[in-house]
Amino acid sequence: MVDLSLKLNEFELDNPIITASGTYGYSNEFEVFCDVQKIGAVVTKGITKEPRLGNDGQRIFETSSGMINRIGLENVGIQTFLKEKLPILQEQGINFILNIAGSAIDDYVELAKIADKNKIKAIELNVSCPNVHSGCIEFGVNKDSLYKLVSKVRDSYSGCLIVKLSPNVTSPEEVALAAENADADAISAINTVRGMGVKLDFVNGQFKKTTVAGGLSGKAIKPVALSFVDRIHKVVDIPIIAMGGIYTLVDILEFFSVGARAVQIGTANFTHPDIAQKLIIELEEFMQKHKFSTLDELQNKLKEAEYV
Repeated sequence: MVDLSLKLNEFELDNPIITASGTYGYSNEFEVFCDVQKIGAVVTKGITKEPRLGNDGQRIFETSSGMINRIGLENVGIQTFLKEKLPILQEQGINFILNIAGSAIDDYVELAKIADKNKIKAIELNVSCPNVHSGCIEFGVNKDSLYKLVSKVRDSYSGCLIVKLSPNVTSPEEVALAAENADADAISAINTVRGMGVKLDFVNGQFKKTTVAGGLSGKAIKPVALSFVDRIHKVVDIPIIAMGGIYTLVDILEFFSVGARAVQIGTANFTHPDIAQKLIIELEEFMQKHKFSTLDELQNKLKEAEYV
């Protein structure tokens, strides 16, 4: 047997495979496809103080190498989450991270206090969603605003504090350092990249155009994510949870080699709903075959890989 376990501060995971916010529901929705309890952790849909209906119009646009979404943080709100979703997570023993979002610092602080009161072990601050009119990415693209936000949340929350960063910034290093200096326990990166999908039709001699502008995810953004993780790993000491186009074991190993401690699976869940559990099995088999006894041992070896 091999040991895949890790800790993010005091937050324990049985393995480094996590499912990303917005791709895995709130609790046990994927139980029909796999054993959710075996996943390292599930990140909930982004939760706000009040319920949100999300954006109007077309909200998903499939691309040749991923998808564009403009969901707009549709969610049930924190009180419904506590009443209807949290009990399922607790009763079924699903390890989870609560993703929270807001329009103002006070929104995040209030949600963090509620999470702390309800003994939720880990939260992920969404400061990088590009699909809402106010909040989120407004904090994530400015190091001073991000530092202030994370500091305020840290004062209100005693559990594992993860900050989800946007790739839509000039200096990944600056925002990552701001999160670390504000006492975040870990960084998750990257959220979606701004993009647009265009569909053209030619009808009766006239072009008809449909556009969907939002966040691009999937295989197309993996090179961007690898670069981002590599850059911030060189300047921060806190763990990095990487995401962006992960579909295979090779993808995971590549992210480990540039400094990731864990990974999140996102868009792949929509087409391969059992992929998280499959990747856990493949990682374990790889470690057994190549005689790596612990996750630390594997990750250190990958980071020491020689350049050719």
